[in-house]
Amino acid sequence: MRFVALLALCLSVVSLSAQSPRPFQADPPKACDSCAEWNRPMAPFKVFGNTYYVGTEGLSAMLVTSDAGHILLDGALPQSAPLIDASIRALGFRTEDVKFILNSHAHYDHAAGIAALQRASGATVVASPWSAEAIRRGLPLDDDPQIGFGREANAFPPVKTVREIKDGEVLRLGPLALTPHLIPGHTPGSTAWTWDACEPVAGGAPRCLHMVYADSLTAVSAPGFRYTGDATHPSLVESFRASIAKLAALPCDIVVSTHPSFTAVAEKRTRRGTIAPGAPGDPFVDPQGCRTLAADSMKRLEARVAEERDKR
Repeated sequence: MRFVALLALCLSVVSLSAQSPRPFQADPPKACDSCAEWNRPMAPFKVFGNTYYVGTEGLSAMLVTSDAGHILLDGALPQSAPLIDASIRALGFRTEDVKFILNSHAHYDHAAGIAALQRASGATVVASPWSAEAIRRGLPLDDDPQIGFGREANAFPPVKTVREIKDGEVLRLGPLALTPHLIPGHTPGSTAWTWDACEPVAGGAPRCLHMVYADSLTAVSAPGFRYTGDATHPSLVESFRASIAKLAALPCDIVVSTHPSFTAVAEKRTRRGTIAPGAPGDPFVDPQGCRTLAADSMKRLEARVAEERDKR
């Protein structure tokens, strides 16, 4: 009887251990002028259908869910990773069920939390070829506009194994299908991701909306870098303009940018109030959202081009 009781106790402990997540192991925090502001916690919420916002106030991360497993987009800062993990769990999902972690671009404010989230989930990390190499190195490549800030400023925890994905190549997980769109400019490997999110409708076919996770389209660089070109590289302006036009042309019902302020995520959440996601009046649903973001990005780029030309 004592053996049976002991066996039952052991099985109970094993069962509880299997159900309880292991303590999240984050990497050391990154220090930067904006890091504290970027990393302010934000309560997770449903954007639409099977798509959720799990990022911070200043850095986006998205979760796309399914019975076959989940897909996470971006990992923000190293100190953001525990917040993303907690947000996933607060929504009733498990980080251990994340099968893929996708990246927008390989800078520390979007890729530095990926290593810890990959360890916690065992997920496959996926990125454009340029970004994949940068994530393996834990450092942007030499042609990145911001590499001039130096190794220490740019470095982030590396991930040894990263799957490369081509422009337009569909990534599938059960019923999920996400497509990368390479939009070089902010970095040579910048990538927007698109997918359809669906909401069940009683007595009818599900309602589906086109989702866009838009990468940064800002011409930010270290001092001395010229988007208009110099002796070290040709002009990047035309390819950058093409990237902005490419984003504007995407099927787009809801857009969230990698820095949520560029698509007013916090403001839209407040304005949404008690409106159900996707219902009439939901401020997140905006078929002009990608065009608006692209137009604002183009204005910023042309201002940068004019500034560089004035300094010649």
